Amino acid sequence: MKTIVIYNSQTGFTQRYAKWIAEEAGADCLELSEAKKKNLTAYEAIIFGSWACAGSISKLGWFKSNMNQWTDKKLIVFCVGGSPLENPEVEPALKKNFNETELKKVSVFYCPGGFHYDKMSGPSKLMMKLFIKTLKAKKDKTEEEEEMVKMISTSYDIADKKYIEPILQCLSE
Repeated sequence: MKTIVIYNSQTGFTQRYAKWIAEEAGADCLELSEAKKKNLTAYEAIIFGSWACAGSISKLGWFKSNMNQWTDKKLIVFCVGGSPLENPEVEPALKKNFNETELKKVSVFYCPGGFHYDKMSGPSKLMMKLFIKTLKAKKDKTEEEEEMVKMISTSYDIADKKYIEPILQCLSE
């Protein structure tokens, strides 16, 4: 199946996952700005990956605006975020990015990444600092919130190639 993996990455995690997927699937791999210039009609499968921020998938609008012209293709979206896969908020947040009709056309996956504060844009760093400050100031934090404060206060990397397996399985179905 002729496949392309298109990605939008801010700090490198999504790019790493995109390259892993492309390598394992024998697919082409392009950054979103390059893919926008390309005619994608020859591809049978289009995989789009981007990063998540506060539950929203960055640059997803581009992908969704093209879904109606890709009705004959297998469509997969993966997003990369700082939460572990086990976080119960991940799946509902992912689903909120699509309406019911769109969810019938696309398979959606989450891949844990992490934070590289040194590679983040100024506004992203500021937003995270404010979020951490707010969370630290909260009285009666839950155990999960305490753990989150520890986790996101510094850069970390929880990306692992094993998280692409469900995407590759979906592609081969």
